[in-house]
Amino acid sequence: MERKICRASEVDFETPGRRDYFVALEHDSIWGDHLIPVTVMVGPKAKPGEGLVAFGSNHGNEYEGPIVIRHLLRDFDLADVTGRIVLVPVLNVAAFKAGTRDSSLDDGVNLNRAFIDGAGKTPALAGITHRIADFVRTWIWPQVHVVLDLHAGGDVACFARCTSFHPIENPEQSRVIEETARWFGTPLVITYQNVTPGLLSSEAERLGKITVGMELGWGRAVQPAGVAEGRHGVRAAAIHHGQMKGRVKPIGHHADGTQLMAEMVDRACFTVAPFAGHYEQVIPCGTKVKKGAVVGLLHDFNHFDSAPWEAKAGVDGIVIAQAWVATIAQGQHIVVTGYLRPWSK
Repeated sequence: MERKICRASEVDFETPGRRDYFVALEHDSIWGDHLIPVTVMVGPKAKPGEGLVAFGSNHGNEYEGPIVIRHLLRDFDLADVTGRIVLVPVLNVAAFKAGTRDSSLDDGVNLNRAFIDGAGKTPALAGITHRIADFVRTWIWPQVHVVLDLHAGGDVACFARCTSFHPIENPEQSRVIEETARWFGTPLVITYQNVTPGLLSSEAERLGKITVGMELGWGRAVQPAGVAEGRHGVRAAAIHHGQMKGRVKPIGHHADGTQLMAEMVDRACFTVAPFAGHYEQVIPCGTKVKKGAVVGLLHDFNHFDSAPWEAKAGVDGIVIAQAWVATIAQGQHIVVTGYLRPWSK
C-alpha cells in the first residue's frame, strides 16, 4: 500500500477508514523532508479526543518497538477497529537512520528530552527533534487518550523486560495505567522517578492520558519475547480502552501470576560508576537481591593489579537494569535496583 506524503495538517484523524501517511517535516541538511510513517485507523464509534497511539523508535537504536508496530500494521484489521488507533513505527526518523539514541546526524538532540516549553516554536529549539515533539503535541495528543511508548535498552542498559509509568497523583488514572501495563505480560511493571525534564511519557501523563512506557529488549538486538509482549499488550490496550473489538487472554508473567511490581524513585536505587572502566555482570537482571549484594564488577585496566570495584545493589528488592556495553563512563548508572511493591487494590 502506497503511503501518501503530506504535511501534518493534512492527516485525517476523523473520517472512518484506514490511511497510511508519510508526514513530512522539513529537513535541515538537504533540500527535502524527514518522512515520519503514520497510520490512522478510524472506526464507526470514534469519539473526539479518544483513541490510542503507539510509538516506536523514540530512540533510534531500540528496535523491538518499530518491529512490534510494523507487525501491528498487518495484525490489525480495520473491520475490528471501533474507535481511533494511530500507529507510528518510527517516530524519531533522524535517530533511527543514524542507529543512535539521539539524532546524532542532525541536531544531536534526544527526543525523549525534547518535550519542553517552546519545542519547535522558538529559534533555539527549532531543530528536527524539537519539531517532532511539536508534531506530537499539536496533532497526536488531541486525538488520543491512551499513549504507548515502546522502548528498549539499546546500548544504555540491559533490562528485565518491563512496562513502566511514573507515580500518578490521580488514584484512578494510576490504577488504570497499572492495569494496562500488566497486560503486556512482562516480568516487571515499574514506577520510576519523574524528575527528568522533557519526557514524552511525563507530558502525556500530565495531560491525564493512560500512558505506558516499556523496555522490551536491549543491546541493538531484537528480543523475541519483547516483540511478543509488545504485540499482545498494544492489542490488549486497544480492546480494553474501547478502540477495537475482540478478546484477549493474559500471557506470560501476567498469566502465571509471577509478574512483579517494583519502584525506583529515589537515588538509592541507582549505583553510579565512580570511574571509567569495563563492566562485568555477576548476576542477571530480574534477580531478587538484598541491599549490598554484588551485582557486577567494574574493572580498571589502568591498574591491572587492583581488585575490581564491586557494583552493589542499593536497596532490598530486584535488579531492574544494569550496564550492557562493557565500556563504562564515569558517572554512568551501572546498576539499578528497585523496591518490590504490592499491586494496587
